[in-house]
Amino acid sequence: MSAIFFSLITTLFSINTPTLPPVSMVEWTKGVEHDFGLIPRGRPVYHAFVFKNISSDTLRVETVRTTCGCTAAEWTESPIAPGAEGTLSIEYDAYKTGHFQKKIRVFFDRQRKAEFLSIEGEVSP
Repeated sequence: MSAIFFSLITTLFSINTPTLPPVSMVEWTKGVEHDFGLIPRGRPVYHAFVFKNISSDTLRVETVRTTCGCTAAEWTESPIAPGAEGTLSIEYDAYKTGHFQKKIRVFFDRQRKAEFLSIEGEVSP
């Protein structure tokens, strides 16, 4: 009887436990999206995303993943102290004409979920 009661209580607790949203350790001071607008074909374009460490611990960018080879990233590799800022520079190689929209995932060492950034624009012939 006590095993059934324990099982019932455990099940009810797991159903009624609220799930907390992932906690971000950074604040993107210039936003998480950038629109390049109309850009000429064959000329790479750049944008720097700036983030601030809002946690009480030092943090570091572990890696950045882009969705294709046309998008490259460079970032602050040194540890970012609490309250300090870091930069993530994105380069888009505009070799293909037309509209583009690219997602960028940023992984920090003390954060479980990736941060998402995006760039878009229109490459003219």
